[in-house]
This record gives sequence, structure tokens and C-alpha cells, in this order.
Amino acid sequence: MKKIGILFRMEDTYPQAFIDRVNSKNEKGIVAEAVSIDKVVQNKDGEYAVIIDRISQDVPFYRAYLKNAALTGTNVINNPFWWSADDKFFNNALADTLGVPLPNTVLLPSAEHPTDTTAKSFRNLQYPMDWEGIFDYIKFPAYMKPYAGGGWKNVYRLENKEEFWEKHQETKQLVMMLQEEIVFTEYFRVYCLGGKAVRIMQYEPRNAPHLRYVIDGPLVDKKLLATVKDYTLKLCKGLGYDFNTVEFAVRDGIPYAIDFGNPAPDAELTSVGVDNFEWVVEESAKMAIAAAKKQKSGKMNLTWGTFMKDAVAGK
Repeated sequence: MKKIGILFRMEDTYPQAFIDRVNSKNEKGIVAEAVSIDKVVQNKDGEYAVIIDRISQDVPFYRAYLKNAALTGTNVINNPFWWSADDKFFNNALADTLGVPLPNTVLLPSAEHPTDTTAKSFRNLQYPMDWEGIFDYIKFPAYMKPYAGGGWKNVYRLENKEEFWEKHQETKQLVMMLQEEIVFTEYFRVYCLGGKAVRIMQYEPRNAPHLRYVIDGPLVDKKLLATVKDYTLKLCKGLGYDFNTVEFAVRDGIPYAIDFGNPAPDAELTSVGVDNFEWVVEESAKMAIAAAKKQKSGKMNLTWGTFMKDAVAGK
């Protein structure tokens, strides 16, 4: 019997719906359940063929557990080794190499010294930095956001340099990015599962969270939708994420990738709506079943993106 587990957070509707959908398909030798952990012993696990990870980004104990499980043969979705290594700034740089349009972006040092460091630790960092060059490149209004993490936490819209200095101090030890504002006419949030199943959702990020998914939006040009799908697949295959959402802001007909490292994306019925919820439950169930069928015990079964595979191959 191959078991598919789901490790989840404070979400109510998706985990059980996922479990029920997998089990309703009555695939011989495959069953789904909530992951249950009573101990974690090094290099010993193997209970699950597949685990859908929805929380380890917030719980280091779970991340370590999943890496150990992956070593013993579990296909963890998403790859916990890559998820531990990537960040939004690097993802932007990778997207640029893939030919996906992006807002101009720079990396900023933290406003406060990290714990256990002093000014002496930063002798390689020029002071002052070329702030005028940075501001000329980004221009205002601009957005400042953490270089890693998600959930719209610590995101600021800045009108000018004075506001930048004020808000940057509030971020303390966080490493931030400063990013060009894309004034958009359309905005999309796109599910991508298994590197092939894509669902494009019209989205309004300026609304309250429960009102962001647009139910009856205006018709969108098919060519634009095809471009959005193409960029989504390029990004997810490059990163190696099997369960992700990608966000695009459209300016002058060009979709700019705004946020595309969301390996535990919102899938709650109350926020995404009935149709989107049904789609993600069905497609994630099919993806997990396919992964379980291919899984081989005692071997590495993780998905690695084209970036990592090409790097290992020396391309």
C-alpha cells in the first residue's frame, strides 16, 4: 500500500477535500491521509510515498522531517531542499534568464545589523551605498518587500525617498527588495501543478483578501492568456515547483511576473471560490496519485527544476 500524506497549516477546507478526492478515485494500492508524526529518526521513515507540504516554510521541525523523508524515498511536493535554498530575489534573476518580463528590482541590506554582528562585519559593504543610482533605476512610486517569504507581510508602497527611509527602518533585520511599480490594467494569479496543469485566475490584489479572486471579470485577449500560460510553465519548470502560483501584472499588454515563488499557495474555498477550489482539489489529487505510482522506495523521487538539472549537467 502506497500512502499519500498531506502536511497542513491553519486551513480548513483544502486538506480534507484533497484526502477525500484521492480516496474517492479508488486507485488500487493508494490511500491518502493527514500526515501523522510520532518520532523522527535519522535516515528512517519511508511511511509515505508522497507528501504534499503546506506548512514547512513556517515550521523548521517539519522542514527537517521532510528532508529526512525525501532521503528515504518520499516524493515531497514541493522539493524541500530547493524550497530551503531559493528566495524571491534569486527567483527574479532566474526568471530574467528565462526571458520572462520583470519589474526592475534591487536587493537591499537590512536596516539593522543581524544579531551577533557589528559594523565591523560589513567592511565589504560600501557606505553609503549608491542610493541615488538605486532610486534612479527603480523610480517612485515603488514597492518594498522581503527578499524571502510571502503572504503580503511587510510589503510597502512608497511614494518617494523620504518614505523609503522611514519605512526601511521599520523592517529592522529583514533583507528587502525595492521594486518598480507596475501600473496594471489586468492582473492574474495562476495555479500551476505538476509542471503542466495551469489555471489562470483574474485577480485584484488591491481588494480585501476574500474579494481578490474576480468571479465575473472582463474578457481577456486569448493571445495574452497564452503568453501568461507560457511564462507560468517556464517559471515553474525552471524552479522545479510542482505546486505553485504565479502572479502577473499586465502593463501595455505585457505580463510582468510579480510574484512566483508560492509553493504553499492559498487553496481555501472561502477565498479562491468554488470553481477554483474544485480545480485545485482535482488536479492536485491527480498529480499526487501519479507521483505515488512513479515513486520508488529508497531512491530520491523529488522534482528538480531545469536550473538545477542544467547546473549539474554543466550546461
